[in-house]
Amino acid sequence: MIRYIGKRIAQTVIVMLLVSFITFLLVSVMPKDPVYSLFGSDVTPDEYEVLYKRLGLDQPILVRYGKWLADILRGDLGTSYAYRMPVGEVVGKKIGVTMYMSIVSTLISFPLGMLFGVITAVKRGKWQDNVFTFLANIMGSIPGFVIAIVVLWVFCVQLKWLPSSGFAFPWEDFGTHIRTIIMPMFCLVLGGVAGVTRQTRSSMLEAIRQDYVRTARSKGLKENYIINKHVLRNGLVPIITLIGGRLAMMIGGSVFIENVFSIPGMGALMVNSVNKVDVPVIQVCVLLTAGCISLSYLFTDFLYLAVDPRISLQ
Repeated sequence: MIRYIGKRIAQTVIVMLLVSFITFLLVSVMPKDPVYSLFGSDVTPDEYEVLYKRLGLDQPILVRYGKWLADILRGDLGTSYAYRMPVGEVVGKKIGVTMYMSIVSTLISFPLGMLFGVITAVKRGKWQDNVFTFLANIMGSIPGFVIAIVVLWVFCVQLKWLPSSGFAFPWEDFGTHIRTIIMPMFCLVLGGVAGVTRQTRSSMLEAIRQDYVRTARSKGLKENYIINKHVLRNGLVPIITLIGGRLAMMIGGSVFIENVFSIPGMGALMVNSVNKVDVPVIQVCVLLTAGCISLSYLFTDFLYLAVDPRISLQ
């Protein structure tokens, strides 16, 4: 187990290095000039030269990346070009909001999706299957930001039931938290429920046709016991595989959702940093996202063992 964990951590480090280098390269070749993006187009040529060197842009890309990586290894995340403050302070205020929304939406969408998926598989061909499958296909094909705009227009502009922006953690102000989280959480959860429902249905239908299910039925076991004990457990492995991918999609989807609802999370921070070519902030945001996704995939590997002891980590 220790050897496996060490191997996966080493793979995660390699992935994060590759992601950080590719991101650094792409940001460096962006057509926007960081000096003009940060200080405006009225910068004089002499000021431009000074600022260009101050940001280290006169050095080759590999040299700049090497210095940035060395600083990261020493625990120095750098200083934000746009905010004029340490990147750790800038990102630290935002990462908690995004991770909270991503994790909570994942914890909500998976149980609901599995429930609807089991219903559609058990009731295959009946109205429950037709209704839930139809809704899952529709909700899974509509982008989250489109749903966010529609929800915002209905409940904020027309009905005026909910605030259009803001965010508060439940331990800060529970009432404000509920009012501000309903719409963005609904938008994040909807796509996750749709995807998990379809995957659960496919896995259940595949497992329910196996020989061991027919054998269990021939022994006179109750249908509920067969579904819960045999079919669902054996169909969980493909569903668990979705956890890492869904968490990645939740983090990516939160970029649009946070901007629509003006939530002070990493989504708005990354968009603002890209517009201003704030390389240090972009790099740290991408690194954190890659690390969270890699850890979620490691977590799914251990869930495989809990669901099916026949699976080996070796």
